[in-house]
Amino acid sequence: MAGAALLVGCDKPPPPPEPERAVKLITVGTERLTASHEYAAEVQARVESRLGFRVAGKITQRAAEVGQRVRAGQVLAQLDARDYQLAAAAARAQVNSAATQRNLAAADLKRYQSLRDQGFISGAEIERRTAQLQSAQATLEQAQAQLSTQGNQARYTSLVADANGVVTGVDAEVGQVVAAGTPVVRIAQDGPRDAVFAVPEDRVGEVRTGQPVEVTTWSDDARLSGTVREVAASADPVTRTFTVKVALAGQAPPLGATVQVLPGRADTAGVASAAAIKLPTSALRREGEGSAVWVFDPDSSTVRLQAVQVVAADGNAAVIGSGLQPGMQVVTSGVHVLAPGQKVSVYKPKTASEQSSQSLDAIKNVATETLPMAAATSTAPAASR
Repeated sequence: MAGAALLVGCDKPPPPPEPERAVKLITVGTERLTASHEYAAEVQARVESRLGFRVAGKITQRAAEVGQRVRAGQVLAQLDARDYQLAAAAARAQVNSAATQRNLAAADLKRYQSLRDQGFISGAEIERRTAQLQSAQATLEQAQAQLSTQGNQARYTSLVADANGVVTGVDAEVGQVVAAGTPVVRIAQDGPRDAVFAVPEDRVGEVRTGQPVEVTTWSDDARLSGTVREVAASADPVTRTFTVKVALAGQAPPLGATVQVLPGRADTAGVASAAAIKLPTSALRREGEGSAVWVFDPDSSTVRLQAVQVVAADGNAAVIGSGLQPGMQVVTSGVHVLAPGQKVSVYKPKTASEQSSQSLDAIKNVATETLPMAAATSTAPAASR
């Protein structure tokens, strides 16, 4: 008997019942499918130039800063031009020397022509002097061309803006030695703006050149119209997505702003006009190899697990192919803490009047508890006396 009593005492107590939880519900209904996808895009300039020096050298000055507005012809940066100035001076001296040689050859030819007229020299000597003059003239022209080249090299030490725009990037600093053509300043030219975004490979067929799109700004929800201007011919080697550029009409948002691009209806009229059951993704629960939802029974205030088939996604909602009927009530939050047959209550948000009344009751309770304590504190000294 003692052993039997000991075994009875070792039995585990029954588990406590599941607590009654408050759940949010949604009534199942059919909605129209949008048959299109929304993409996040960045506003960029139609033309962005990467400006660099046409000669090599050491940067001595840089007047351009990111965000600065510049005008065409404005100096953005400067190279050390002393070597190019010396080369231009040497070329100028070559021009002077060649001009002197040409003038001397011209004077000799004139003098020998006078002697030939007097019969002192032959025609062959005149031909020789004429050739010397032509050679001197060619040397002079070569020196002049070299001077022009050296003059251009000296002028190329100043980097100037080729159009009005905004500086979007600086790639070199003062003291850096750069090669010819190295990008130093990036300028977004004034003019049309594009919304640029990436499209995955399975959706690139939904976007076509010339297709109208709807653009919404992220900051103030302003709506703009646009047209697909360019679709990349090949995928990006890293992200494997296709870059799409949309030409914005009207007053475009500032550079770098984030916008939402919604392409026009794709060529799927049947899908676009079809009606289907859509649920928020928070209502889905993983069950085995498929998905399931909790269906609320209003008669018993309990929930039961219902398997569903998810066939597609429409924006942020899941499209249900089978398992539900319009009019059913489905739990949309807390689906991972429920159990089959568990009793639940429907969540009702508190109104402002209820919250204010609860606050007043709390204040009254605090005041009621404070008054006896104050009275006791005031009578304690008198009792001690």
